[in-house]
Amino acid sequence: MKDISQIMRQAQQMQAKINEAQKKLEAMEVEGSSGGGMVKLRISGKNVLLSINIDPSLMAADEREILEDLIKAAHDDARRKLEDTQNEEMKGLSGGLGILPGFKMPF
Repeated sequence: MKDISQIMRQAQQMQAKINEAQKKLEAMEVEGSSGGGMVKLRISGKNVLLSINIDPSLMAADEREILEDLIKAAHDDARRKLEDTQNEEMKGLSGGLGILPGFKMPF
């Protein structure tokens, strides 16, 4: 049986790694786009909208519905990229934790 102090030390090290990974994931920024790049937006690791860029040609009154759809699509694209990037970052950490593939961390 392992020494309890060694187990506690390992638990503290793992908690530090988890905290570091969480900060790294929250600091991420990804860009999503739609309409061949006519609508671009950036979101943070916390899924907060940071910026949006709309091609001026989409600002016509009769393009409103198209623009709304493109914004939604760009956000979906960014969210998907964020999840993929975060999952990739967590692969290394989860290998040491013994976490099952597909399990999402609480952050």
